[in-house]
Amino acid sequence: MQGLLSVVIPAYNEEQMIEKAAAVIGSVLQGADIPYELIFVDDGSSDSTWRRLSEAAQHGSHVRGVHFSRNFGKEAAIMAGLAQARGDCCVVIDCDLQHPPEKILEMYALWQQGYEVVEGQKSSRGTESAAHAWAAKWFYALISRATGFDMSSASDFKLLDRKAVNVLINMQERNAFFRALSSWIGFKTTSISFDVQEREAGESKWSTKALVKYAVSNISSFSTAPMQLITALGVVMLVISVVLGGIALVQKFMGQALEGFTTVILIQLFSSSIIMISLGIIGYYIARIYDEIKGRPRYIIADTCGEDPES
Repeated sequence: MQGLLSVVIPAYNEEQMIEKAAAVIGSVLQGADIPYELIFVDDGSSDSTWRRLSEAAQHGSHVRGVHFSRNFGKEAAIMAGLAQARGDCCVVIDCDLQHPPEKILEMYALWQQGYEVVEGQKSSRGTESAAHAWAAKWFYALISRATGFDMSSASDFKLLDRKAVNVLINMQERNAFFRALSSWIGFKTTSISFDVQEREAGESKWSTKALVKYAVSNISSFSTAPMQLITALGVVMLVISVVLGGIALVQKFMGQALEGFTTVILIQLFSSSIIMISLGIIGYYIARIYDEIKGRPRYIIADTCGEDPES
């Protein structure tokens, strides 16, 4: 089976990598004689990414581009690319080429063997700061626990059959977590391993702060684990209350003076903190519900370039 391969490439402030990514990925696929299209999604970049992308589309018949009206985030960019894709299967890959393009051939071969989802799993994370590595480790530990999938080596680098793509783009969630949803939908799945490559140009858009925000957003969009944490904290407070209540009753029956003013203050502070944290978690989920029921689109396309999808 020699089907059309759509390569979805989210790009945010990647003016230095557009031409390089198009050339490298195109060369790999042409060398393997695989019919393909490259779909770059400019996520509202503030540099000249869109201009470079438009130029690449003019010079390459395989290149198409989508330009957002503003920055909507990588998840929205991936979904927009999948919605624009016409291929029998789709690969999502980063524009910075830290996902090795030659692995696409291995993914495509597995798809030809009948696999419908091919996951790219990181065998190494490349060079990164200790703080970022620590934050990434805890993020994947939390998200694995929350989603019920082992995502310790997960990435956005993966191939999806047309059936899987159709399921994803028809989901109505505004805050979709692609990395987890593509595992949640099922289908016949396998995986390959890859080493994260060094970025050739530009700067990483992921800081430790951004990773924490990403973790909170995606855990809340895919799991109710934080809400269940409130119940656990309530049980802890109940146990503490029963223990301290029992001690107070024993002291009363024994006629001993109750001393414990400091203890009372500490318990009040502790319980008040638990209540405020719980209200904060509930409020965050209510805010996410509010975002969903407004029904606003995941993204707004301001412009496109390349071959007309309808032609």
